Amino acid sequence: MDKEEDPRNGVGNGTTTKKPRLSGFITDSEVQSEFSHHEAGVARINNGSFGCCPGSVLAAQRSWQLCFLQQPDHFYFSVLRPNLLRSRALVQTLINADHIDEVSLVDNATTAAAIVLQQIGRRFSHHQNDAVVMFSCAFPAVKKSIQAYVTHAGGSVIEVDLPFPVKSNTEVITEFRKGLSKAKSGGRKVRLAIIDHITSMPSVLIPVRELVKICREEGVDQVFVDAAHAIGSVPVDVQQIGADFYVSNLYKWFFAPPSVAFLYCRRSNASSSEIHHPVVSHEYGNGLPIESSWIGTRDYTPQLVVPAITDFVNRFEGGSEGIMRRNHVQVLKMGKMLAEAWGTSLGSPPEMCASMVMVGLPSKLCISSDDDAMRLRSHLREKYGVEVPIYYRAPKNGEGECEPKDKDGLITGYARISHQVYNRIDDYFKFRDAINRIVLEEDLY
Repeated sequence: MDKEEDPRNGVGNGTTTKKPRLSGFITDSEVQSEFSHHEAGVARINNGSFGCCPGSVLAAQRSWQLCFLQQPDHFYFSVLRPNLLRSRALVQTLINADHIDEVSLVDNATTAAAIVLQQIGRRFSHHQNDAVVMFSCAFPAVKKSIQAYVTHAGGSVIEVDLPFPVKSNTEVITEFRKGLSKAKSGGRKVRLAIIDHITSMPSVLIPVRELVKICREEGVDQVFVDAAHAIGSVPVDVQQIGADFYVSNLYKWFFAPPSVAFLYCRRSNASSSEIHHPVVSHEYGNGLPIESSWIGTRDYTPQLVVPAITDFVNRFEGGSEGIMRRNHVQVLKMGKMLAEAWGTSLGSPPEMCASMVMVGLPSKLCISSDDDAMRLRSHLREKYGVEVPIYYRAPKNGEGECEPKDKDGLITGYARISHQVYNRIDDYFKFRDAINRIVLEEDLY
């Protein structure tokens, strides 16, 4: 074997496809083969939570794992660092970062939030009356990081309500401006704004560029975009977005195995001596990308398979952008089919969703709490083989006729459906029929 072909040097190893495909784009049967490890008989319409990983990428990961196990010293000293750099370079291109040192690979968005918020927290220790602004539907782990690093240091937190169901970007922008105004009252300084690119629950595509621009106009110190669902779901251009920090999970919509995410730190922040990985290793002080590349002996292979993922997505017509377009079209189509079948409506207009959409559930389900939503979700999984998140939307006082309704009453429950390349129309028919049966037979959950 030539040195250039040695998989330990990051070549071969299932990570590159040098020969052009002669048979055209990937076929439907090949797609199904790539995901044949999925449990049969389950309608997986919840790609948004844990993502998916095709067989070819899993094979590449296994090859990297064996590479480490066969000769750990060689792997660590000669293989790991240059191939992490290769993955970072691919991510840099995908997100249009200005410099590779702006890109770090970390475990997930939760880790990234800890990295950003621990350095923000240090500032609050000197400016305890200052504030952080974020959406009330921010991911719970982000809220916990706020609690750990900001409120613990004396900072104030202003939560912006996300209108839902939402009709336009204008509604979101208006509420965000109100939140900033409230945060600045009494002479406070807004040290950080946390903006979701795609909120988790309820799922809404946020006008992130516009909100970042508003932050700049209003003198917000730094902007952190939590884009856990973005990469592989919507186009990402960090230079156009203009945030100081931007994180997205590669395992949700970009076909990586768990767990890997990228954290973009704008050049002025990436070189900051204040930004460190929360796990301190012997690389401490060498810059976040290097600190993140070694946090002790662990499995780094999810970070090494980005080239294999790139090969996989390029088997589809239009590559990653083609996948995003088709997922968007199909999830809207399936969402409208379900809403029509149940006499309900979608939770946002088409331009405010990506590969996930919120679909109103029949009011006869009587979802009146978060516990009800969780019980229905478990019931659908255990009895009907349908995996889908359920959201409880509490009625708002004073909205009157604006409240979402079907023919039987107020709509208080929504399903967040996803569409990924492995999904088929039968998955959504199965969900439709399960809800119809629960309503018709009063199948208690």
